[in-house]
Order: sequence, then C-alpha cells, then structure tokens
Amino acid sequence: MPVTPARHLNLSGASNFRDLGGYATSDGRTVRWRQIFRSNHLGHLTDEDAVVLRDLGVRSAFDFRGTEERTAALCAMPEISVHSLPVEPTVVAALRAIAAGGTPLSTNHAVEVMCDSYRSYVQNNTRHFRTLFAHLLEDRAPLVIHCTAGKDRTGFACALILHTLGVPEEAISEDYLLTNRFYRRDPNHSTDLPDEVRQVLGSVQAAFLAAAFQAIDADYGDLESYIRDGLGIGKAERAHLEARYLEG
Repeated sequence: MPVTPARHLNLSGASNFRDLGGYATSDGRTVRWRQIFRSNHLGHLTDEDAVVLRDLGVRSAFDFRGTEERTAALCAMPEISVHSLPVEPTVVAALRAIAAGGTPLSTNHAVEVMCDSYRSYVQNNTRHFRTLFAHLLEDRAPLVIHCTAGKDRTGFACALILHTLGVPEEAISEDYLLTNRFYRRDPNHSTDLPDEVRQVLGSVQAAFLAAAFQAIDADYGDLESYIRDGLGIGKAERAHLEARYLEG
C-alpha cells in the first residue's frame, strides 16, 4: 500500500509547517500532496530545513506579513521566489490602545480584537487574497503560504483554498485548528501584554475563522459569491484549480 505523506514537517527553524494535501473533497477527489504548504515565516530556517524544502521542490512563497514584519525576517532561501501580499498586523496595536485607555486587558478583549482582525481580512484586504488565487492559477507549485505565525492570515487563506477545492467544512475546521498542536508560540512576543492575552494571540479558535466568514456573508451574501466576485474565481478558474490541485 502507498505510504501517506506526513502532514506536519517538524522543521527546526519554522513551526507549523504543514501540507494541505490529502483532504477528500465532497465529490470524492483528493487534494494533491506536496503541492501547497502552509507555515510560519521562513526567516529562521536552518541549513537542514533548507535541505528539506529543496527536497520538497518548494519554489514559491506567498508572504502575508506586513512591511516591517517581512523586513525583520526575510526568507532564508534565495532560490524561493517570494511574493509579498502585505496584510498589516493590527491586533497588538489595538490591545495596547485599549490598555492605554486605562482598561485592564482580558481574554475577552483578545478574542474580540482577533475576530475584528479576521473581519478585516474580508473588509480591507480581499485584494491580497484575490492576488493569491491569481498566482495559484499559475504554474508556481510546490509553494508555501505564510505570514509571521502561519496561523491567522495564513489560516484564512488556506481555508479559502480548501473551500474552493470542495473540501467539506468539517475538514477545513480541523485543518485550521491543527495550529494549536503544531505552532510554537514565541514567549518573547509582545511581552508587555498579560500572559493570558498572549496565549489567546498565540492560538486559533473557531470563533476567529467564523468572524471572517460572517463578514463574507454580510458583504457578499454567501461564500460562493465571495469566491466568484471577491476572489475572481469563476467556473473556468475553479475547474483549472481543481485540475491542478486535485486528483482522483
């Protein structure tokens, strides 16, 4: 029997590096393995990590980090073609603004600010996700999609990809929540925030992703309309994506 590839690749210099392959679609096909990966940023890859990525054939990276984030940790592999799709971070600044107003920060604040951030992916940044899908239609795989932590901007992008390819919602949710198993939270990140707040920021919750899809429903009517009108994926483009990234 064929051996199923590992979904998670345990890299030393990048956490949460995962393959989107292997998920079954509603019509009985399967997402191809070793074509689309997701990760946190690629700025701290070790020499051994680079060997793994070369063996995987990764040749393109789609980077959702903001301008300063990207400059602070550029991709460590010059042979990978990096495409910047900057979605500027807002969460930490919003929490600091609440604290500056004299309100003690709580986990409820953290959850609501995270949900606001996910809504902004739809309301203010759809053009960047549309650009990602335009690239997905081209011959750029194997590829990796990432931001800083590889969990929020990346998580939303990967959920959109799996939805567009016909993967059921339950499997998409399971893939999204795998971040809580594989992401290594940086204990030094935003140390001015309470630890319980930083724990929320270093995880994913179903409510975060739900907030983005609620914004889609509010602004576009439903997800299918968003895929067509927001992401620019009509019937022909969808068929092309399916031919490229599905098998069976």
